[in-house]
Amino acid sequence: MDYLENRELSWLKFNKRVLEEAVDPDTPLLERISFSAIYQSNLDEFFMVRVGSLTEKAKDKNAKPDKFSGMTPSQQLDAVFTAVRRLQPSVEGALLTTMSELAEYGYEHVSFDKITKEEMSFLELYFKRELKPFISGIVINDALPFPFLQNKEIYAVVQLGSKKGISIGLIPATINRSERIISLGRDGKRFILAEEVILKFAHLMFKNYKVIDRALIRVTRSAAIIASGRGPEFRRRMEELVDKRKKLAPVRLELSGVFSRDALDYLCKKLKLKNARVFTSRIPLDLSYLFTLQEYDSDPRLHYTVRTPRKPAAVSDTRPVFSQVKSKDILLSFPYESMNLSFIRLLQESANDPKVTSIKITLYRLARSSKVIDALCTAAENGKEVLVMIELRARFDEENNIEWSKQLQEAGVNVIYGPKEYKAHSKLLLITRKAQGGNFDYVTQIGTGNYNEKTAALYTDLMLLTADRDIAADAEAVFAGLVNGTFVENTNKLLVSPLALRPQVLAMMDEQIEIAKNGGKGYIAAKVNSLNDSVIINKLIEASQAGVKIELVVRGLCCLIAGVQGYTENITVRSIVGRFLEHSRIFIFGADSPQQKIYIGSADYMSRNTVRRVEVAAPIEDERLRRRIREMFRIFMKDNAKARIMLSDGSYIHERRNPDTTFNSQEYFYEEAYKRLEDRSARQEQMKINREKGAKKKPAPRKTASKKQTEKKAETKAPAKRGRKKSTP
Repeated sequence: MDYLENRELSWLKFNKRVLEEAVDPDTPLLERISFSAIYQSNLDEFFMVRVGSLTEKAKDKNAKPDKFSGMTPSQQLDAVFTAVRRLQPSVEGALLTTMSELAEYGYEHVSFDKITKEEMSFLELYFKRELKPFISGIVINDALPFPFLQNKEIYAVVQLGSKKGISIGLIPATINRSERIISLGRDGKRFILAEEVILKFAHLMFKNYKVIDRALIRVTRSAAIIASGRGPEFRRRMEELVDKRKKLAPVRLELSGVFSRDALDYLCKKLKLKNARVFTSRIPLDLSYLFTLQEYDSDPRLHYTVRTPRKPAAVSDTRPVFSQVKSKDILLSFPYESMNLSFIRLLQESANDPKVTSIKITLYRLARSSKVIDALCTAAENGKEVLVMIELRARFDEENNIEWSKQLQEAGVNVIYGPKEYKAHSKLLLITRKAQGGNFDYVTQIGTGNYNEKTAALYTDLMLLTADRDIAADAEAVFAGLVNGTFVENTNKLLVSPLALRPQVLAMMDEQIEIAKNGGKGYIAAKVNSLNDSVIINKLIEASQAGVKIELVVRGLCCLIAGVQGYTENITVRSIVGRFLEHSRIFIFGADSPQQKIYIGSADYMSRNTVRRVEVAAPIEDERLRRRIREMFRIFMKDNAKARIMLSDGSYIHERRNPDTTFNSQEYFYEEAYKRLEDRSARQEQMKINREKGAKKKPAPRKTASKKQTEKKAETKAPAKRGRKKSTP
């Protein structure tokens, strides 16, 4: 169908938008190379997870075709490989062009055909002294077992002269990440990579052989593991699965340049890979070193303008955060406002507050040195009831979360792992505190992003802090379900998947459809990371056909194609890809009015979020905060610098107008955060001035009369007596 698109191909279009940032002239040069590295990192994960999963499905002859495109798993794989191959020249061109422009600032990735004799001698000596002692060459032929190639590690491979068939020489080329860049100059900007040096002198590792050909290779392995469980044994099971994942089947082989066809066929045979899964590259196979290059020059022309999260204007320094939330709901916006000075502060204060009795929280991804974990451990050690639902199945964070769960348990925290078959992806916190009269007060936090101080400075997210008792009751029900392995079916205010989110979303969309059918202005808006829930997509199409205006901001994959006559002509789709990763989720139902409904939460419009995970979204009811979110959405729709608009054929274009009117939403929000704090400081200063002026205008106090004067005055003027005056006899 013309208005639907395959999930995998839509995701590849998103990664193409990431790559566009690597060639955008408005992006500083050293920031451009980071987008090249991000593109590759994204693609690695895509192959490990999505291609790995499709590869397994392709083995099943009864596998169902994709509901959006009608393609079988095998057809989807073919389409994916074709799309990736078509993007490769753009990937190479982006990095090579940026590096050539960086030459003006002294940067040069040197190739062996351009180095001097002195540098060649230096590198040969470097290889013999610094590299060779730590590596070993392995000879591979049919008489020997094929060695295990680690996921995403680089190997130097050489074809060796042999009278009996093909012989391959293999050298692991990963020494130490920090030593991968070999400097050929004082500042490190003129460099060569360690794997390139190893490949150049690989013949020294196989002195009894003739080296016929050589290349660098990199294998990507599937990471598609499925785990279920919830009891004490689940953590041990997860440890086993994470170890098993490292040994899953290869799904891709990358190759630097051209290599002997016979030798390549031999490698593919040993790795059980078809040639269709071999991808050649003219640039390094692992671009993670590009982040290090950024540190070699602090010239502001090469970097983004320095931005640091501001202290939230809505949070005072003079009162505990808990009491501030009791007075009014607080909305936090990251990375523009500081997580450390707001949410982390709330946790730390609560951990040490003697009146706080319990803290309950769901954890998905955490920073390496997590202040959240520190605060939770402190709370438990202070005798509070601390319940932590930590998701051990958070992809590629499994090992971290396993270790965090152990540390939490050692501190006396009650750790649970959530439902057996469902991930808990919600961002939910409930704090209970003793109040006067033996009652309790509650603060509930619902967010769109993880409790990760590092990513909170890189991802755009929203967080609501509220003392609403109905929301607290809903949060308590969510935690009870996580403990008992059950799901919330009915709520007061929160939307909670897998049972009580999608039905409510559909019902609110139906309300807008009815408004449009009755001649009113129906309106639906959403900002999500991805859209592929077929039920929600069908409802959006129905709404469009009914005349409802629909505005979607979808950063990543979007299986709904906008602007198709007869189906989606009333739908617009934008994708914002810029300096910060757009991660916030906002749902809006209805035009601006008291009846308009606004939610923020952790769920995307994906079936995995709406029916296969525990997710939570909260209503924004405070009119101040509602106005703020409406304004935020207006700003998203105004962006013409980093926004791309989806066309009716599924492609995306920049809506870049006259450079004089370029509008960058992310820069606007940072400026707004600065201004909000400045305005608050200005108000506080003005209040201080007013108090001082008021003190000066007060009349001088009267002089106090002496005791003698007071007594004399009392004698001359006695007070009038109360009551009726007596008559004279």
